Amino acid sequence: MNPKHRTPGPALVAALTALLLAATGCSSKADGGKSSDGAGADGVKSGPGVTADTIRLGALTDLTGPYATLGKSIVQAQKMWADETNAAGGICDRKIEIVVKDHGYDVQKAVTAYADISPDVVALPQVIGSPVVAALLDDIERDRLLTFPQAWAASLLGKDSVQVVGTTYDVDMIAAVDFLTRAKGLAKGATIGHVYFEGDYGSNALEGSTYAAEKAGLKVVGQKIKATDTDLSAQVTALQKAGVKAVLISAGPAQTASLVGVAASRGLKVPVVSSAPGFAPQLMKTPAAPALTAMLNVVSAAPAVSSDLPGVRRMVAAYEKKFPGSQVDAGVLSGYNAAQLLGADLKKACAAGSLARADVVKAHRSQKSADTGLGSPQDFSDVAKPAALSTYVLKPDAKAAGGLAGVEDAHTAPGVEEYLSGRS
Repeated sequence: MNPKHRTPGPALVAALTALLLAATGCSSKADGGKSSDGAGADGVKSGPGVTADTIRLGALTDLTGPYATLGKSIVQAQKMWADETNAAGGICDRKIEIVVKDHGYDVQKAVTAYADISPDVVALPQVIGSPVVAALLDDIERDRLLTFPQAWAASLLGKDSVQVVGTTYDVDMIAAVDFLTRAKGLAKGATIGHVYFEGDYGSNALEGSTYAAEKAGLKVVGQKIKATDTDLSAQVTALQKAGVKAVLISAGPAQTASLVGVAASRGLKVPVVSSAPGFAPQLMKTPAAPALTAMLNVVSAAPAVSSDLPGVRRMVAAYEKKFPGSQVDAGVLSGYNAAQLLGADLKKACAAGSLARADVVKAHRSQKSADTGLGSPQDFSDVAKPAALSTYVLKPDAKAAGGLAGVEDAHTAPGVEEYLSGRS
């Protein structure tokens, strides 16, 4: 799912565009070149994406591909944040504008969209997809463009300008194995299955499950699948033959529904644990809903949107008012949280006298306990480590907002810190 090569055409265009901008010192598009690298009348240094009255942000999202539902939720949540922020006077006496580009989960389209949007934004509060972010990593770092991926592969760590919010997939799977042994009675010597997407998402998740299983005396049987695989009958057959006592899945909602539904129909009624991208509330309106309710748990760095946390309740109420009829899901929480975190970075950069890209990144990396009230505090000071180590355990609930209810509050699973120390 994560191509390692880059298509040279758009990348070259992006590089030439960046060189041209560096030479001219101003944006070539919106605002007729009013954005500059000098200090404005208010004494605040600006740069690409910043004018005397506007801060422009960008979103590279999926509105027409496999994660279109997620993309819509994140876009609407971040627009809601921008509207709320502007109604309160903006940031640094400037209004927030978010420019949205749909890549349809196509890496080539995303590279082209980045080349188009990057000269005129100061940060990217949303980029959907591990393969998309991986293809853009070098460009993002070169452009010093603070970016919040809606992707959680550990391979995205280590870049000053790229911020994975919350945990990474491997940390989630360590927590999943801990939950299975602690709460589901999985005993030493048992075999667990792990169904995972090819690419960074799945391979990173498998690293975590393999590590945790070895520590717990368990055996992992892996089943690699493609993002286009939506019938997991063959995988269920293989897992049954292997005698698995539980299954982990690191894939999308369609794959989770197929896995759980087929397993239940064939009598493989074992606990299944998914990472957050593997669930969507729409699944609770499918024939797989009873099996999901009975068998599935979700490990997530974020709480359920049905949480009683005051910040989450306020966000849900505001979203339902602004977008009546729209499903409130994990994408809403994730998108709104990322936007609030970026807003705090922009405010801190403004207070320090500069909204230039490098200074926004500097302000971000100085945040050691960023807390939006939407989950665990985040430490952004170490680029090589996940911003948070704690995970929640959730379960499907058709009556709950977002289709999930809380099972366990955020906590750091045993072995996580040791695993990360050994990886560094």
